[in-house]
Amino acid sequence: MRPRRTTSDPTLIGLDVSTYTIPTDSPEADGTFAWDSTTIVVVRARAGDCEGIGWTYAPPSCAMLITELLEPAISGCCVWDTAGAAVAMLRAVRNTGRSGLAGYAISAVDCALWDLKARLLDLPLYRLLGAARDKVNIYGSGGFTTYSRQQLEDQLAGWVHGQHIPRVKIKIGQDSGNDVARDLQRIFEARTIIGDGAELFVDANGAYTAKQAVRVFEAAQESRLAWFEEPVSSDHLLGLRSVKEAITADVAAGEYGTDLFYFQRLCQAQAVDCVQLDVSRCGGITQWLRIAAAVAAYGLQVSGHCAPHLSAHVAAATENFRHLEWFHDHVRIEQMFFEGTLDPGGGTISPAADSPGNGLTLRGAAVEKYRVS
Repeated sequence: MRPRRTTSDPTLIGLDVSTYTIPTDSPEADGTFAWDSTTIVVVRARAGDCEGIGWTYAPPSCAMLITELLEPAISGCCVWDTAGAAVAMLRAVRNTGRSGLAGYAISAVDCALWDLKARLLDLPLYRLLGAARDKVNIYGSGGFTTYSRQQLEDQLAGWVHGQHIPRVKIKIGQDSGNDVARDLQRIFEARTIIGDGAELFVDANGAYTAKQAVRVFEAAQESRLAWFEEPVSSDHLLGLRSVKEAITADVAAGEYGTDLFYFQRLCQAQAVDCVQLDVSRCGGITQWLRIAAAVAAYGLQVSGHCAPHLSAHVAAATENFRHLEWFHDHVRIEQMFFEGTLDPGGGTISPAADSPGNGLTLRGAAVEKYRVS
């Protein structure tokens, strides 16, 4: 049975979808991939003269999937019914496949719908979701394998000594794990740069074998690593578990998950100490909340992966939340594209309590030069 509606219920008119590609400010790479640009797909959900904003980081084909499959499935729906819209979108991609690009597309639309709903109610999004905290812990993230010693120092020192962010992460796994000597050198350099007062995280992006990852951790003992992200592929659950059981740093993975059942398998395998959750990939806010609750049933916390300004409000509304990735590329893009971005000083961000929705406004003309479609 469909929910009973009244003539005053706001109706979703449609979606405006735009795609932009932004060059990086210098060459970037991690252990298994290199890139020189990032593409953002922005969705604006409209009801009357009000609109909500959501986005994902995905190729331009994601925009076509939204306009051809998702928009027809939800146009005309009641804006209050975010759960119903989420179900309709999942049905629309049944034959396309839920995981991968479809998950990214659904995420962008779902976040836009929640933002629209909060704006219509004149509520900050985290208040609509039900706040668990007013401040969200963050960690600085970058330290790409392509960086020179000076670039690494400028970035890490800026976070720790300039903005007083007490935790930072660098990329390791150079050349798919074939240059461990350089990985160790960069870990030691990072610890020297940030000093003893900050936590040091590393991310191998799945570059190592399980035993190799353990050997790297043991060789880097003096640097006191607190977090080892994707020491092996995030799909290799037994490998993750074997690393987790062998080292003292917390092992993390999950950033590529696009459905609840992947996270159930990750937790059941006892593969990680902390589950990474990406609101721009996992199905948006609707699915984030479901996944976080499932993760909590295993006694685990979630950590937000990338897209910090898209994640801030739902992070503030998640009880078992640890911290949010203040990722260099996405911070740079979101500051370029939106007014109302947040201040990371002191190692936390605070969702705007005096602005409806996510508190962001898309800069129009200023970003048109990056438009792809």
